[in-house]
Amino acid sequence: MNGLIGVATSLLRLVPSPVPHRQERLRGQHAVVDGIKYAMPVNSDDSPVLMAAFPINKRAAAAILPGTELRPFSLGGKGLLVVTVVNYKSTDIGQYIEYSLAIAVTHGARPVPPLLPLLFQKTFRLGQYVVDLPVSTEVSVKGGKGIWGMPKHRASLDFVVTDSTVSAQYDDAGTLGCFIEIERPEPLGIPLRLAASNYCAFRGMLMKSDIYFEASGDIAVGSDAKARLVLGDAPGVAPLKALQPADKPVFTAYLPEARGVLDDHYEAWFLTAATAEDAARIPGGDPLESVVGLGQGQEWMPGPDRTATARREDTSGTGGTP
Repeated sequence: MNGLIGVATSLLRLVPSPVPHRQERLRGQHAVVDGIKYAMPVNSDDSPVLMAAFPINKRAAAAILPGTELRPFSLGGKGLLVVTVVNYKSTDIGQYIEYSLAIAVTHGARPVPPLLPLLFQKTFRLGQYVVDLPVSTEVSVKGGKGIWGMPKHRASLDFVVTDSTVSAQYDDAGTLGCFIEIERPEPLGIPLRLAASNYCAFRGMLMKSDIYFEASGDIAVGSDAKARLVLGDAPGVAPLKALQPADKPVFTAYLPEARGVLDDHYEAWFLTAATAEDAARIPGGDPLESVVGLGQGQEWMPGPDRTATARREDTSGTGGTP
């Protein structure tokens, strides 16, 4: 097994950087968007990442996707809930934590076969639809939502690394949003050079942005992956309760020092329905007014209350979704 891992690691080191040439041509340029100063490309360094994916009810996932062209990615007849928490330590807008709760999706007019999107990511426009995206700071909300349409909102967040686990919690106005904890995978240091697409609803439109990252990561798959997920009662998490996440994850990952580039190019489409009445009922995200007047504050709220989460688990008798 170690020999196979060694061969795979050597091959992965040969994978070229996913960062588009345009982003490299922009290196050294500067931009000011909505008053926020960026040194191009829009990147981050030295940012630990926690990831876990859980099987979910695919039909329930389809019911909360907006519009007509997003479809849940299918794996063994199930959809996937993807939890990604990034502890951004070095960015143009300061330090902050970003806590993504998303459904793996494909984008297009027709359904696609299972698994093929993993091999042909661009063809089937594989990505994730971000349901909830709390962050630590006001300026991150201003930029992420106002420019890229991400459903960001400020909340109490943490990111805790121990010798055996990596965990993160999010509280919204004193109410638990989500707690995720993974058992640290075996330290394999697998080289990763990946591109990922985020689909988000904002202003009645579906907006797509792309991020590219490179890291050496520790990954566990199948029975080797161990995680604990608790969904709370915060408003942003409410749609996820119907997804019935499994207790066992499909995979977990810990990237101790990821480097990322967020593409300044993005795409947007109107969210449509068969009738005007149906269109009015589409969950089209926050309106433009939600970002008007936001400043560039980098202050964090006090951290989430982990003692309350522990009491909740003791009461429910389970470490999974209550």
